[in-house]
Amino acid sequence: MSMYGKDYPDVADVDPYGETLDGAALLDQVEAMLARFVAFPSDEARIAVTLWVAHTHALTAFECTPRLAFLSPEPGSGKTRTMEILELLVLRPLLTVNVTPAYLFRKVADEQGPPTILYDEIDTVFGPKAKDNEDIRGMLNAGYRRGATAGRCVIKGKTVEVEELPAFAAVALAGLDDLPDTIMSRSIVIRMRRRAPNERIESYRRRVHQDEGHELRDDLAAWVSVVRADLQDAWPVLPKGIEDRNADVWEPLLAIADAAGGNWPERARATAVTLVTAAQSSAGGFGVQLLADLRTAFGNESAMTTEAIIEALCALDESPWADIRGKALDARSLSRRLGKYGIKPKVIRVGDKTQRGYDRADLHDSWTRYLPDLTVTDVTDVTDAGAKGGADVSLAKAISMKSDPTHPGIESPAETPAPLLPQVCVTSETPATTFEQMLTETPDTRTCPCGKPISEYRQWAGLTDCVDCEVGS
Repeated sequence: MSMYGKDYPDVADVDPYGETLDGAALLDQVEAMLARFVAFPSDEARIAVTLWVAHTHALTAFECTPRLAFLSPEPGSGKTRTMEILELLVLRPLLTVNVTPAYLFRKVADEQGPPTILYDEIDTVFGPKAKDNEDIRGMLNAGYRRGATAGRCVIKGKTVEVEELPAFAAVALAGLDDLPDTIMSRSIVIRMRRRAPNERIESYRRRVHQDEGHELRDDLAAWVSVVRADLQDAWPVLPKGIEDRNADVWEPLLAIADAAGGNWPERARATAVTLVTAAQSSAGGFGVQLLADLRTAFGNESAMTTEAIIEALCALDESPWADIRGKALDARSLSRRLGKYGIKPKVIRVGDKTQRGYDRADLHDSWTRYLPDLTVTDVTDVTDAGAKGGADVSLAKAISMKSDPTHPGIESPAETPAPLLPQVCVTSETPATTFEQMLTETPDTRTCPCGKPISEYRQWAGLTDCVDCEVGS
């Protein structure tokens, strides 16, 4: 078997348990190389990128391929450098900054196999000053799922023929600000930032480091050739709360982690929960923000007049409703925006008067569908300890992962989707109670020996120190 000009033994002749094909060790090496040249915003970001690199070598084994989006508010945040390192490690890299849709379609349809597209300066394609690029957007959207094609009519001589071009390919994007929502929902988003004065990385020179990177790339390709059959048949167990599109995005990376073994399955799941939670907290446009602000404005009220709602919305700190393109939100605009969700104003009674307004019951369905459950606490505490540093994932182990016994890895359809937080902790020190029950009781106000408060979740889990002390120990 030959890859990148280097001969490897056939799969049947390779000992899958041999030291040279230790998947966990290979991922450790990839992660270490990424950390040498890139100051990632978090350990979770570095872990996700490491798994994404490995998944490009097994692309055809998966149903979906997540987009990897490196975004930052300002230039000089390490996005391009990250793309340069990825170019050394991924399968058939295509590093580009300005291409036509026709070029991309035909590169993906290459007989040798689709490239891994590393698209830098993507803000020139989708930014506020960019022109219409719906063809590229359509390819990035559809091409994340295997079997997607782009139809084209091709003139050959005097005849017009129909051509089906495959669109399935791994894609990493880098640019300023955000991407269209349809791409963001298919992406693992890494919010890059400029290095702080105390963050040190190694200087990168391609001519010096490319051989080292290519050796890692070749080893990844050889390892994947051994575990490809396992990856094709894999049904990785997903943490509770990761479902629908998020399940599509994370399933390939969790399958890679499971195949590698070591502490990668736990680190991958802790990373998935953390990044999905972060994405959900910032997801949605004006419509979702309006729903969230309405839930805040309503408080415990059963109904509110339109006038009272607008006054409450405009009074919210950092809300956009007092100045939307130079005008404040009015009754007509509020009705139009809520009408998209099937919510209409009605005559309501407030005291002894009747006025037009909105009923809480009419908003409840949209709140349930588009906003996170207020009873679910952020899972950052759950994943902090394990995802940082690659040490023992003590709290990540508490993430409850239950699958349908009739089909490993598939959530039972009869069950109601559970929140991201575990319902019962699996550590021996944990009392037989749920986290939600603990919050209804008088919380312990214990502090760590370092003087910092211990989070309620860590108290519930039976831990006696803060996250910083656990990570540092």
